[in-house]
Amino acid sequence: MAYIDSLYNNYFLEYASYSIRDRAIPHIDDGLKPVQRRILHALHKIDDGKFHKVANVIGQTMQYHPHGDQSIYGALIVLANKDLFIEKQGNFGNIYTGDEAAAARYIECRLTPLAKQVLFNKALTDYVDSYDGRNQEPVVFPAKIPVLLAQGAEGIAVGMATKILPHNLIELLEAQIAYLQDRPLQLYPDFPTGGLADFSAYNDGNGKVLVRALLDTADPKRIVIRDLPFGTTTEQLIASIEDAARKNKIKIGTISDYTAENVEIEIKLPRGTYTEEIVDALYAFTDCELSISANLMLINDQNRPQVMSATEILQHNVDRLVDILKAELHLEAEQLNDRLHAKTLEQIFIENRIYQTIEEQTTTDAVALAVRTGLWPFAPQIKRDITDDDIETLLKIPIRRISRYDINRAEKEMKEIRARLRQIKKHLDDIIPYTIAFIQDLVDKYRDQFPRRTEIVEIERVDARSAANRNLKLRYDKKTGYLGHQISGTTLCDVSLYDSVLAIRKDGTYSVTQVPDKLFVGKGLLHCGLVDKDLVFTVVYKDKAGASYIKRCTIDKFILGRSYDLVPADCKVLKLTTDSDKQIALDYKPKPRLRKLNEVFPISEYPVRGLRAGGIRLSTKELEGCKLL
Repeated sequence: MAYIDSLYNNYFLEYASYSIRDRAIPHIDDGLKPVQRRILHALHKIDDGKFHKVANVIGQTMQYHPHGDQSIYGALIVLANKDLFIEKQGNFGNIYTGDEAAAARYIECRLTPLAKQVLFNKALTDYVDSYDGRNQEPVVFPAKIPVLLAQGAEGIAVGMATKILPHNLIELLEAQIAYLQDRPLQLYPDFPTGGLADFSAYNDGNGKVLVRALLDTADPKRIVIRDLPFGTTTEQLIASIEDAARKNKIKIGTISDYTAENVEIEIKLPRGTYTEEIVDALYAFTDCELSISANLMLINDQNRPQVMSATEILQHNVDRLVDILKAELHLEAEQLNDRLHAKTLEQIFIENRIYQTIEEQTTTDAVALAVRTGLWPFAPQIKRDITDDDIETLLKIPIRRISRYDINRAEKEMKEIRARLRQIKKHLDDIIPYTIAFIQDLVDKYRDQFPRRTEIVEIERVDARSAANRNLKLRYDKKTGYLGHQISGTTLCDVSLYDSVLAIRKDGTYSVTQVPDKLFVGKGLLHCGLVDKDLVFTVVYKDKAGASYIKRCTIDKFILGRSYDLVPADCKVLKLTTDSDKQIALDYKPKPRLRKLNEVFPISEYPVRGLRAGGIRLSTKELEGCKLL
């Protein structure tokens, strides 16, 4: 049994590790999940500048992806709709309406110029064997922009989940420059659906964001929704509005969806209802306002899951960008030095006619030795050792090239190579200014392509109770003892479904409930109305001994649906009022030696105490009656 438990534990840990690292959670370095990385790698492998059928791209990606084609298709559509690395042609669905994309055989895609510029460099990329060992796939791309923050991510793994909100690419690049210049930076998301957003609780990527639809309220009888809150579609938004209307939370006439390239949902209002009266209700009761919780979970450079802040990710990406640019410069310098070495050998070999020394040689080794010997006097001009490959390259120079050799052109080319090498050395010595210039070039090139869509505002949350329309009639039927908005009887007040109702009965008990459809509260009510925690109740009651008391209090603490005692047990309520200006008149039964048969007590002279406090005794005389004056 212990062996089986151990086996299951190991299997579970292996599965959990696989789903976290290899499926659901993106990597900090290039911001991609494995399936997204494989799609972009396949697109790069087949890139010829033309559009490719998505079905073909899926087939190419299956060389690297161990799962089905549907998972690749779905991931490709999501990635393409980020409008960052994949250029689309055809119906890729609609992020506004939620319409699905066309079948893979009908749509086409290719890499964007941005993807080619910032994602790929084979010489700087580590590769591993694909799942079947037939191909090689990248571990991570040497990404030069903060992809993770630019496109965002969402995924659920075993025991953890991630929800990274998308940011504006240009703002991210400008924040990178600020970091390199030791200036303060602030990162706020930017949503493809636009809208309004309050980021005061964003907490640098691990807090909450309040998003709202953009409402056009210029017409007093019509509201037009121009932008959607992030995370919803026009279909979902309309459904939420219709549901709120059915539940009498808002009043609308008709609702029409004219969304195409831009969002346009028209709400026409009924007679007697105006725009300013319904806006708060739309935010309170529909998906026109949503709260989004962000959780910045990722796979770090140690290949482990970690929660980080948006600023930490940006700083990591900047530091990695500096390393990538350094590596590219070193690589270019190495390639230029190889070219310069080859050009130098070629120049010496041709200008000094060393090729003539091989004419009388009869063996391969003798030919190689003759060339090496001929080059020896020029060793000071040659910056590195001469290899067999170098000699082999010289021996492969065709006669035609020797005859047409242009000394001046060769000198000019070598001079340009040396100039570029000096420039590379300067860039390496001043790598921070070079990095800033690289980022600024991206900003200048793509600024118009990535404008901010979401407007940053301060949003004061709408209280559902205050926004609700009090369009229901609360009625009480004395004959049956029922209370509610779906019964016939005496109308008490106008209410909404979000209101709380206080009912005080003749026996001195009270309870608070949400506005009911139909609820039995008893045939004797002293008071029934909306809860007002500042309202002072004055109750006059008598105990078993016949003594009379006054109690003044507010009903400000309660649990919905629970019954409470307003007066002590076995006491009888005589009068209840909320008017502090009234007076209490007590009439006593005539008795021998009783001179005063009535007394008047001004209510305002008695203090307001807590709910649990006892009443203040007014009289111990036997009562004949009690009145309010």
